[in-house]
Amino acid sequence: MIEFKDVTKTFNTKQGTVHAVQDVNLKIEDGHIYGIVGYSGAGKSTLVRMLNGLETPTSGSVDIDGVEITGLGAAKLREERQKIGMIFQHFNLLWSRTVLQNIMFPLEIAGLSKADAQKKAEHLADLVGLAGREAAYPSELSGGQKQRVGIARALANDPQILLSDEATSALDPQTTDEVLDLLLSINEKLHLTIILITHEMHVIRKIADHVAVMENGKIVEQGPVLDVFKRPQQAVTKRFVNEEVTPSLDETTVVVDQLIKKYPQGAIVKLTFHGDQAQLPIVSEVLKKYDLDLNIIEGGIHQTQEGAIGSLYIQLNGERDQLDGGLAYLKKLRVETEVLNRE
Repeated sequence: MIEFKDVTKTFNTKQGTVHAVQDVNLKIEDGHIYGIVGYSGAGKSTLVRMLNGLETPTSGSVDIDGVEITGLGAAKLREERQKIGMIFQHFNLLWSRTVLQNIMFPLEIAGLSKADAQKKAEHLADLVGLAGREAAYPSELSGGQKQRVGIARALANDPQILLSDEATSALDPQTTDEVLDLLLSINEKLHLTIILITHEMHVIRKIADHVAVMENGKIVEQGPVLDVFKRPQQAVTKRFVNEEVTPSLDETTVVVDQLIKKYPQGAIVKLTFHGDQAQLPIVSEVLKKYDLDLNIIEGGIHQTQEGAIGSLYIQLNGERDQLDGGLAYLKKLRVETEVLNRE
């Protein structure tokens, strides 16, 4: 288990003291895919750099399986770092080396014989989907293939923990999903703990099981991904979730405002569906049961590792008693119902 205990990190600059990380307490269980999400400057990368000893906390401690990283000497720290693999945003490959040679590099540093290092590198190349490309140079690879080399190299020393620092932010959406699917497969096959540092909620939603949201150096919200998506509490979390679940929220707001002006007697409703609810004809049941007119504004369904989550913006028009009955019926079906405006 990884545990951050009352961790704070400050930097003294010419402009004054910067509180990069403030009073962070966080536990990450073995084998989980844990996402740490935040906008630029939130402190997420600084937090993770303290995990492998690249930064030292100003106060507090960082433990891995009961070993306090912050208290280790140089030799012991190097030994502990062997348990942690790192995937970078811009690949950090050696351009004069082939795919196989790049994967072999950390094995050579660790003292493996050339034959053993090559055998293991060939296995890792196959694991990440690069069989047949071992002799290629980085300049001959696509962005997704380069990142696969980076992942294979990070796995070379059989780490227990894999850190992914914005590893997909330089990739196109399709390639991002392919790399995320690969990380999910690696987690399942090797039972690694994977920590994702990202500003993209799509990355969290697709493969993480738990998430911590950072803002101004603090963790402002954390929990299972599905719970955070269903009931975001903080403004920054709601912003992240809205960007992922309702990507055209600004357009939706304009349409909502227009409908409110045109039908002030109606109810603009946001419905949130979870799990099997997302596959049931709930709205049609309400319309059959109550004499209501329906306008669909916008909706979508997304998958998380714990199940589906859907959102639907609708406008319901009808007599007040019918509206009240319809809204009550939705709540009875345990659909999260938020009336955005109602005269």
